[in-house]
Amino acid sequence: MNRRRNAGIGLLAAMLSGVLVYGLFQLQKLQVTREETVEVVVAKQFMEAGRRLTEADVAYKRIPREGYVQEMLVDAKLAVGMETVIPLGTNEPILGWKIDKYHLLPTGMESTFQIPRDYVRSISNGIRAGDKVTVYLSGENEPSRRIFDSLVTVASVKSSSNVEIDNMKDPNLLSLAEGDKERMYASRRDANGMIEYINLNLTESQWLQIDGYCKDGLHKLVIAYSPESLSLEEEHT
Repeated sequence: MNRRRNAGIGLLAAMLSGVLVYGLFQLQKLQVTREETVEVVVAKQFMEAGRRLTEADVAYKRIPREGYVQEMLVDAKLAVGMETVIPLGTNEPILGWKIDKYHLLPTGMESTFQIPRDYVRSISNGIRAGDKVTVYLSGENEPSRRIFDSLVTVASVKSSSNVEIDNMKDPNLLSLAEGDKERMYASRRDANGMIEYINLNLTESQWLQIDGYCKDGLHKLVIAYSPESLSLEEEHT
């Protein structure tokens, strides 16, 4: 009886010892893994440009330390509430320059207005989402003039098929975020599609001015890409 009990105790002690050794091994393995990897913030799924990130959109993922770069976010709180400047792939580490705070969204005093097509005389084909533009008023029997003193932010530009106009192989917003002026210019030049719809971030008074001038058909808008926009982009990057 004592032999059987001693054998049972010995077996239990051996099992506990094995569990302890295995536990220590796993702890050491975890420690080595943490030393060799870095936990970064990634997108849970594909995110198109202009998407505002929520807690449900981001997660943490460990990557090899040698693959880590300083621009990668390590705190999800820094991503939540921000807007994607360029598309993000599934499980792609989020870099600081790929997101911005309300990049294409209107400010607190603004709303996004789609400008009726019959209000527009011309739109510069080089205009892209995120640009700052100058808005001019053109009348039949009077000189054209600038309608607003300040530049206006473009929320989106779309073709007649309601597709955002850009060079999909080399998006303008990607070049803008990287501060590459040559690629940004090439992207605008090579983008396909005529601008059919344009959405501008305007204050209520700005929209009422546009509507008041253009609804009778006697005045139309000329929307031009402004050289002043480039200096603002350089400040942003």
